[in-house]
Amino acid sequence: MKNTISERIADFLKAFPPFSNLFKKELESLSEEVTIIYKEKNSFVFTVDESAHHQFYVVHKGAIALWDKDEKTVLDICDEGDIFGLRPLMANENYRLTAKSEEETILYAIPIEKFRPYIKENRRVADFLVESFASNTRNPYDKTNRGQLLGDAFQSNSKNNTPLFDLQLVDFSKKIVSSTEQTSIKSIADKMTSHGIGAMLIEKEGLPIGIITDKDLRNKIATGDYSITAKAKSIMSSPVITYPTKLTITQAQMAMMKSNISHLVLTEDGTVHSKAVGILSKHDIMLSLGNNPAVLVKAIKRTNKAEEIKPLRNGVMNLLRGYLEQNIPLTLTSKIISELNDACIKRVVELSLERMDSGPPVKFAWLAMGSQGRSEQLLHTDQDNALLFEDVPDSKFDKTRDYFLKLARFITMGLNTIGYEYCPADMMGSNPKWCNSLSGFKKMTSKWITNPGPDEVLLSSIFFDYNRTYGDKELVSKLSHHIFDTVEQYPIFLTHLASGALMNPSPSGFFREFLVEQDGVHKDFFDLKQRALMPLVDAARVLILSKNIPDISNTWERYEKMAELEPSNRELFLACSYATKALLRFRTKQGLANNDSGRYINLEQLTKEEKMKLKRTFKTIKQIQEVLNVRFMVSRIR
Repeated sequence: MKNTISERIADFLKAFPPFSNLFKKELESLSEEVTIIYKEKNSFVFTVDESAHHQFYVVHKGAIALWDKDEKTVLDICDEGDIFGLRPLMANENYRLTAKSEEETILYAIPIEKFRPYIKENRRVADFLVESFASNTRNPYDKTNRGQLLGDAFQSNSKNNTPLFDLQLVDFSKKIVSSTEQTSIKSIADKMTSHGIGAMLIEKEGLPIGIITDKDLRNKIATGDYSITAKAKSIMSSPVITYPTKLTITQAQMAMMKSNISHLVLTEDGTVHSKAVGILSKHDIMLSLGNNPAVLVKAIKRTNKAEEIKPLRNGVMNLLRGYLEQNIPLTLTSKIISELNDACIKRVVELSLERMDSGPPVKFAWLAMGSQGRSEQLLHTDQDNALLFEDVPDSKFDKTRDYFLKLARFITMGLNTIGYEYCPADMMGSNPKWCNSLSGFKKMTSKWITNPGPDEVLLSSIFFDYNRTYGDKELVSKLSHHIFDTVEQYPIFLTHLASGALMNPSPSGFFREFLVEQDGVHKDFFDLKQRALMPLVDAARVLILSKNIPDISNTWERYEKMAELEPSNRELFLACSYATKALLRFRTKQGLANNDSGRYINLEQLTKEEKMKLKRTFKTIKQIQEVLNVRFMVSRIR
């Protein structure tokens, strides 16, 4: 007779990660080992420093609060389907948190030794548990625990530090045309022509011994050095340079450059002692590199008008999609995509300069602001930019600005052509307010800092994340140092900026329920940008300004710098860095999937696992906002 209780347990668990990654028979077998535990309200599951249990826990009904060491702060609330108590999987350590029921609760206790085999055999299960453990230890960026779950039996993909394009295998021709070493060169040339190939493999007893290419025919036959009736043996390159079929683009490029050749022979075991299965040419590599960043940059530079850049930006999006599918680290992904976006913008500026009747009257710089300025703009969004030009005498100011306003209009139109929507608030270099001299921008930013109000705080929160995409570097550096020096003289500005950062609504409500939009077009959708990303972005800006560290505009790099400056808060700052990257990756994936900005999320379309990953970032947001509130004494101005 079937155990109906275990069947009900299996039916429940299969809806939640990591159990959803198990096969049906595995889950049924595991469910027979599960113990059901009932906890009254305010009952302890385990306490700080208590010896590790032989099981971890899943909440079936109710809620479990995870408290810090002093039981003063609730670090997390685990509700239906959430797992906790994973420390026994890591090492022989006592618990570091206290788990206490918030209400009447039913738990499923999963025996560790019964579950461990599934971890070793299923990478997705292992990765999920590592992430969950890292979250419960308030250290979601922690990599030191990877592998401790499983000992030496499991190697996580996170340890793969292979360069980006080593991940992409080459696509080679499997149709081999071959001849013998006694075949005449004329016959070989005819055969190459009829088959439309650029190289002929020379084999002996089924093994590759040489190769003849178009280059050999040009350099050795057309020059008269050898007769067309000579044998293949006389001009073939030998021995053949061979590689295995699992060859990456980078490896192929390096091999060809190293030996100064244009073709590689791929064999069954990578040596001349096994059968040839394919020939790889430089042309094959170029086809494989269609979405290579270097190829895209060259193509962007060769464009003659903005319309030609737009399809190349689509190539950038395809590249981004591929990076996300291959789970390339977001730090590397964002750098590459930002460089490509900057290359597009730079080319638009260059093309716009060509449309002007004369060259620039003075030095200038084009500034990207907002997410593009932070190198966090992975998807197509609207424009936020400004034009900064060198100081000129008052008598020449109007004429100089008129020139740059005309240039800025060409640039913003060009950016619109390649896919950047116009800024609804007109925060663009084509607006006289955002096309100004160094002195003009210094005066404007000084006003924001010395007399901060809601509008000034909002403007500075956008403008202070600028990044130079074209033009004079020294001009931009002078403006940056002016802003940081002025902030240092008026620290009350940081309090106002921190207050603005705390105005973003909380991402979650009671028992970590997502707070969604209550009305409007996006009613019942979750605003990922406003409720989750922007609190982290705003906090990082305030903190880096308070340390007077210019030239770092990227959010996670700001947090990593703060971790370096404040070792006592290193764990929190690195958790903020991790959360920012996790949220941006999630938003980008949502945007690509739904062909939009990824800002508003339909929670009904998310899996339990996706919701849990989002919720893990929420406590980090709460913690960093608490730091802002205390450090900058926000209550003074409220």
